Amino acid sequence: MTCADIRFYFDPVCPFCWLTSKWIRMVQAERDLSVDWRFISLRLINEHIDYDAHFPPEYEAEHTAGLRLLRVVARARQEHGAEAVDSLQAALGAHIFDTPPADATDEKANRERRGTREFLEPILREVDLPTALADALEDTSWDDAIRADGDEALALTGKDVGTPIIHFEPPNGVAFFGPVLSRLPEPEQAGELWDHVVGLARFPGFAELKRSLREKPQLVGFGMEPGTVGSQEDWHGGSRRQRSERG
Repeated sequence: MTCADIRFYFDPVCPFCWLTSKWIRMVQAERDLSVDWRFISLRLINEHIDYDAHFPPEYEAEHTAGLRLLRVVARARQEHGAEAVDSLQAALGAHIFDTPPADATDEKANRERRGTREFLEPILREVDLPTALADALEDTSWDDAIRADGDEALALTGKDVGTPIIHFEPPNGVAFFGPVLSRLPEPEQAGELWDHVVGLARFPGFAELKRSLREKPQLVGFGMEPGTVGSQEDWHGGSRRQRSERG
């Protein structure tokens, strides 16, 4: 079996995963890029973390919803193949991030709802998959498969990273956390950005290029309309802080 051009490890509730995946799909259409969508659960890789001490209050509900959704995608992969993962990755992200929230006044409830049958079953119907797959939401037996993908990713990058993780030219190519995008490039810039990222990835001595300041993601689900530029936020240790909160 021929390897894909990249392996993209995603958690469906990570906004940066979603934006980077949309950019990858732009490049995919332009360059005939093949993508193997794999899993990494923020809830599982942070299972040793005290959420109350390290993350904003809504993060545990969000990460738990992501794990529940990944269980369904893992079952879909086993029963319906890689095309089902491709379809679900795109559909879940569109409903989570490119759709206005169900209740703009209750962010915690919005994040928890993403891990429910009420949220998921219409998406399964949309991509022509059986709604019975939603039974996996609470089935922890799928966690081993999700953990195995995540361990595979972290073995390639090291553990002090987040999502997304991209493995370039597998199985022998290098893998990195990122690129982290807060907005999409213009169509004519997507391929150019890809060329720059691949150029860095192919240099064996390259390890990291990073800053913690990020724009608020340009996503409807975050209240950001297309074309607007979000305020700067300081992301530290996997969570965001306003610049004024830095110590």
